[in-house]
Amino acid sequence: MADPTLQTFCCIQTNMTRPGADALVRFRSGPYNAVCILFSVFGILGAIYQILPRESYQSTIRKPSTSSVRGRYIIVWLATADLLASSAVLVRSVSWVIGKTVVMSPTLDTYFCAVSSAWIQYFYTATCLWTLVYAIDVFKVVHEDRGMPKIYHIIAWGLPAVLCIIGLTILYYPDINCHASGSSAFARILPNYFFTYLPIVIVMIVNPLLYWRTSIKAEDMVVSVSGRFTHNERQHLRSLKLKFFCINLVFYICWLPNLVNAFLLWTLWDDLPRSFVLFDWYLMAVVNPLQALLNALVYRKWGDTKTYVVFPWTKHHLQKTKSLNDLGETNYILDSDSPSPNGRDSNGNNSFDESTKSLTFPGYGTL
Repeated sequence: MADPTLQTFCCIQTNMTRPGADALVRFRSGPYNAVCILFSVFGILGAIYQILPRESYQSTIRKPSTSSVRGRYIIVWLATADLLASSAVLVRSVSWVIGKTVVMSPTLDTYFCAVSSAWIQYFYTATCLWTLVYAIDVFKVVHEDRGMPKIYHIIAWGLPAVLCIIGLTILYYPDINCHASGSSAFARILPNYFFTYLPIVIVMIVNPLLYWRTSIKAEDMVVSVSGRFTHNERQHLRSLKLKFFCINLVFYICWLPNLVNAFLLWTLWDDLPRSFVLFDWYLMAVVNPLQALLNALVYRKWGDTKTYVVFPWTKHHLQKTKSLNDLGETNYILDSDSPSPNGRDSNGNNSFDESTKSLTFPGYGTL
């Protein structure tokens, strides 16, 4: 899990209050780390699934345009950040379990805790910003604007580095003792909380607004093309809005428990509802790493039935199938979902729907 509270447990343990000592014991406990290990493995598997290459059974005579890979490009980087974050959770939790049987010097234990926690914070912050970048790029796609890959990388990798360095330097420098009494402890701990949760709050506010504006633009595109709404058009618009809703819902599910935990700790520290806080910690240990697996469900190309994941053991089969499809160059024109050459379906009705085409955004499938 990614939480600034756990980073304070890496500090030299002097003058720690009773609630803090109890929390530290819970943090290093076997059951808690078992949950972290289990769900970090799920997160790793979900991230790997997203990173695996995709192939299409469609004929290869169509060359993808530059914009056709934009959505996939961002999703892969989002999954990469998720993979590294979940791996860090796994390494740290396994180390805590092993540490019960292996004697480790206090200094080494402190530095390992600090480094692993910084690793987790950095890559989870990166996942938040890649989530924001995806929403920005979808918004730009429907407005027919070009992508900004260099700017995206600066935002998603550079900004987390700046936030983590500032927050953790204030927290740990110079003696890794953030439990000093008085205002000193407050001044050292608060900035790290702020820099950790600022990206999460921004995504929770900005992404729904971006997706809402994108949905409105999609409706305008339909009206501008046909001037009417058919059943098929309504279905695509519903699919668009449902996908955006699910993306936002997954992010809220995965990160709202962290905000609740921070609120409780800063407002009720002297009288914490310990049972609820403990439950919230276990919830964070579940949903934070699980983000990668849930993302694999919501960031897919909705409505795309011709793209398949290439697992190592299926690569040869897909290549063979793809070569067979290339023998029929008109398969991608005269398939069951395409209009007939005269623009009419088998019943003689007009089957060519420009508004449906307008909702199939490059790199994102039928949203």
